[in-house]
Amino acid sequence: MTYCLGIKVASGLVAIADTRLTSGTEVSTNKKVSVHQLENHSMFIMTAGLRSVRDKAITYFKEVLDEQDSSFNKLYKAVNAFGAQVRRVAEEDKSSLIDAGLSFNLFSIVGGQLENDEEHKLFLLYPEGNWVEIGAGSPFFIIGNSGYGKPLLYRSLRFDSSMQDALKVGFLSFDSTRVSSNDVDYPIDVVLYEKDTFRIIEHRFEKDDLDYIAKQWSALLKNSVQKLPVEWMEPIFSKIMEAS
Repeated sequence: MTYCLGIKVASGLVAIADTRLTSGTEVSTNKKVSVHQLENHSMFIMTAGLRSVRDKAITYFKEVLDEQDSSFNKLYKAVNAFGAQVRRVAEEDKSSLIDAGLSFNLFSIVGGQLENDEEHKLFLLYPEGNWVEIGAGSPFFIIGNSGYGKPLLYRSLRFDSSMQDALKVGFLSFDSTRVSSNDVDYPIDVVLYEKDTFRIIEHRFEKDDLDYIAKQWSALLKNSVQKLPVEWMEPIFSKIMEAS
């Protein structure tokens, strides 16, 4: 399984991808985010799905960028081109994958800004090659193992949040997923893009880099639970007293 999170706030983009790969009993580490940076063309792609499908689609897309990059002046055009490569891989491999009992399930998050984009963009690309763009109302996408990390994002993240706060909440969302699922783990790759800079920043965090943050968050949660009011529980606990 995978945990990839893309966040769009007013000031920029924040992306987090875990690196754990699980195949049967074998566990390995590999990068799940690729970055394309050339002058005023700044974009990243994160993927969740079969590794072989991902590698093939990304390889095909890199060839397209080498030949046609200058023709993509808006990010949605590059997303369309990547979607075409995903469909190409589906035409080549989907039948054989199904025959082998596997599904063609490549989901992708594409973010960045190209020269004629008025602002930074974030897209969710489906295995069929079609896409949706994120809006201010719900400023994030998760692909892969999404159930455990969403509640924190829904409660804490807003479109006007700072990039620092977005990264904080994003990390805590990853950590919630990590402690609940054994197929999501460190290290994590973080990508930052500040609006209109045309410059993508990458950084990898190991467990030792962030373990103290996770422990501090756990302690804060326990303390907060203890501070919650208890009078709302009196009706049911009074029944225990009556029964005894």
